[in-house]
Amino acid sequence: MSDSPRAVFEKLLAGMVNRDFDNLWRLYAPDVVLEHPFAVPEPTVTRGQEGLRRLLDGLREWFEMTAKNVVIHETADPEVIVAEWDYETRVPGTDKQFTTANVMVMRVRDGKIVESRDYHNHAALARIIAG
Repeated sequence: MSDSPRAVFEKLLAGMVNRDFDNLWRLYAPDVVLEHPFAVPEPTVTRGQEGLRRLLDGLREWFEMTAKNVVIHETADPEVIVAEWDYETRVPGTDKQFTTANVMVMRVRDGKIVESRDYHNHAALARIIAG
């Protein structure tokens, strides 16, 4: 039996917090479509596992994060969940810490993420990165 959307999200969140970038891509379907509508300077769309691997590789030097206030909402569609959480984040090598709110609308089919719209606070992340 395949993992439920809730179980897949929980694995995804644990993988991000634990920085398991070598394996996170395995949670996604080969033809996944991942949207970041609030990305800065413009929205992005990542297609397929290879695109996703490149995206995850770019996160390796990023922040150390802890997930807090996680709420997962079931929907009328059994493939879709909406997850809300906060990342408490520390910038490695600095004293900088910040908290960002996140929302993800995720479709899981046969235990794999096939679509995801990720609403992160990219403006706050850009300000922190810029220093």
